[in-house]
Amino acid sequence: MLVDYHVHALAHGEYTYSKEWLNSFIDQALGKGIREMGFSEHDELISKVDLHTYEAVKIQRLREINLRLGIEVDYIPGQESRLKELVNGFEYDYTIGSVHFLDGWAFDHPDYRYEYSQRDIDAVYARYTEVLIDMIQSGLFDIVGHLDLVKIWGDRPRRKKSASYMQPVLNVIHQANMAVEINSAGLRKPVGELYPAFDLLKMMFARNIPITFGSDAHHPEQMGEGLKEAYVSAWSAGYRYMVTFIRHHKTLTPIQF
Repeated sequence: MLVDYHVHALAHGEYTYSKEWLNSFIDQALGKGIREMGFSEHDELISKVDLHTYEAVKIQRLREINLRLGIEVDYIPGQESRLKELVNGFEYDYTIGSVHFLDGWAFDHPDYRYEYSQRDIDAVYARYTEVLIDMIQSGLFDIVGHLDLVKIWGDRPRRKKSASYMQPVLNVIHQANMAVEINSAGLRKPVGELYPAFDLLKMMFARNIPITFGSDAHHPEQMGEGLKEAYVSAWSAGYRYMVTFIRHHKTLTPIQF
């Protein structure tokens, strides 16, 4: 059973939440062999989610696919109270915590990519891991989104390996009993590899950190893209089980692809 928990029907606000639009994602998912998927809109767009529409589609397609509802939240240090209200605003099946900003810098946005060339890359990695650790220890989230997103443009630290920066992060993920998604969107980016990288995935397996999967689709055509590669990577790292979610409750599910 293929699972895709990272799907943005609203993308970045370009589209409208409707039965027809949600069904277009589901049709593509079924064509890719996906039997459980989650719509997880960006937190700034959550007011545009029509829960009645979602529930109607969920019931309509119940015999074909398991639908879950999540949210992806941009974690910003110091805003924990606001974020707590946000994730508690509805009984989601799961919450994804992600880091897209470092002290106001939208590092993964194409318009601000140039700043990598103006910064100490090792300092960027160090700060990214600090914010990740704060996010994990906030206790607000079920899943860590695109764990090593900081590599998106292909920039690598020079003074030590990426895995060395991420090791403390994996330790706190294990302590928090959180899951990490294997996100295939990195295959579509300049870095050209999954989030997380395979060496990190092996380190995760050694720590018994649970995993789930997401394509980070922002359009039906991206639905499930790269997911098979993500499953192969997990299997090669030693994983035989993933976790699925209902109302924040994790269930071990065999990896089959």
